[in-house]
Amino acid sequence: MSRVQSVARITALVVVGLGLAAGPALRLAHADGAVATASAAVPAASPSWTVTGQIEEACSCDGACPCWFNHLPTKGTCSGGMFYFIDKGTYGSTTLDGLAVGSMIQSVKGKTMMESIGGWPFLYLYVDEKASPEQRQALEAIMRASFPPAAAKDMKTRYVPITRTITGNEHKIAFGTYGSFTGHVLQGPFGGPTKIVNPPGADPFHKEYDQGEATQLTHADAMKWQFAGTNYMFNDFTVSSDEVAKFNAQMEEMMKQMQPAKPGAMDHGAMGSDKK
Repeated sequence: MSRVQSVARITALVVVGLGLAAGPALRLAHADGAVATASAAVPAASPSWTVTGQIEEACSCDGACPCWFNHLPTKGTCSGGMFYFIDKGTYGSTTLDGLAVGSMIQSVKGKTMMESIGGWPFLYLYVDEKASPEQRQALEAIMRASFPPAAAKDMKTRYVPITRTITGNEHKIAFGTYGSFTGHVLQGPFGGPTKIVNPPGADPFHKEYDQGEATQLTHADAMKWQFAGTNYMFNDFTVSSDEVAKFNAQMEEMMKQMQPAKPGAMDHGAMGSDKK
């Protein structure tokens, strides 16, 4: 990876973390037709949070999805999404036990997922309809921790039933009438699931994950898709707002270190002084 690519990748990862800072101040278009706008005001500090659960994820790429390695999608665009099923969680004083939240997105054709941030055709959030108003706001804020603000041209939030059915090794995730996917984790030749650990595009929710195959993936909302035999990922996670903040700080520091020196810059500390 070139220096320019590395800087671009780290910049993208830092921006992803800023989604949490936007919190409720970033207003997405809701299912009732409200217009999507981003608040220009500096948002108030978000409550601290911790969530424990599982990620279910599928996309149109061949497995393992090359987007996590900052490579081009295998079918021109990466079309898919991920859902967090929360076993236990708190957002400030709001409990999130037993709730779910997810998203569906598409990257820009001919570009990597990271380099096309801001130009994605759409990013739709799907929030568990059984959540209270306070829980809905919390779930949206946590989900935005996985995405940069204004990542897509079309952004909406919908409140839908989110279900997961596990039959043997097959996991089926459905989000209302808008889509579903099924998948299973692949087993390695030395026993246990096939794992991807610390990929270049990793974030606190994706430090490692089990690699699998999506039996089917359908979407009928912003666009209509139908794929089979594509990428599927599963992961157990425990993530906190403190961990996200620490990750962002590390990425910002790496970005600073990788920025090229300004033309004409001189290391004055290495030069002697003329003063007597």
